[in-house]
Amino acid sequence: MDVKIAFFYLLSAVMLFAAFRVVTARNPVHAVLFLMLTFSQAAGIWLLLKAEFLAITLVLVYLGAVMVLFLFVVMMLDIHIDNLRQGFWRHFPLALGIGGLISLEMAVVLFRGFKLGDAPATAEVMAGAAEQAVQYSNTKELGMLLYSQYLYPVEIAAVILLVAMITAIALTLRGRKDSKKIDPSKQVHVRARDRVAVLKVAPTQAHVPVETEVSQPVQGDKS
Repeated sequence: MDVKIAFFYLLSAVMLFAAFRVVTARNPVHAVLFLMLTFSQAAGIWLLLKAEFLAITLVLVYLGAVMVLFLFVVMMLDIHIDNLRQGFWRHFPLALGIGGLISLEMAVVLFRGFKLGDAPATAEVMAGAAEQAVQYSNTKELGMLLYSQYLYPVEIAAVILLVAMITAIALTLRGRKDSKKIDPSKQVHVRARDRVAVLKVAPTQAHVPVETEVSQPVQGDKS
């Protein structure tokens, strides 16, 4: 067994363990951390398969953006684990049936095998009579394939994602009733006499004069 196969078994074992802990972890923060470990091991397997672009994309998109966002959301929300675990055994037969169906479909696909096409030359090509080394780039070939043969599916996917983003913003962007914002145009056109109004109010009770008390001389005071 060479080093490549040993690394494949090591990354696969760690990835399977981390994926199992994602499902069985009681703390949602720990589950998110195990999911990040799963994605990192999957990126390592992509590197072993010489798919550098997919590995870097998996690290940048999922580990660098999506999973960090999930981690912040889980830590900011006050999630009650006891409430989430209510009704677990009631929905367990349905979850078991769906899991068994997915496992059966994956087994059928794996046993039938995959049809692989002819791989392009990766190391050396013959140019005339001389042998010339050519550096093969997965990223370049993938980009040429996406923007040539699969151009319309890529554009449709981009439009769908744009519509989903605009829809999410439109659904969440609502006017708050408790907001105390001020319209600058209305604030500029306000006049001084419109701000304060002095009203004359008639008195409700008659004015009663206050009698001043005259100090009486104290007996025995000769002054």
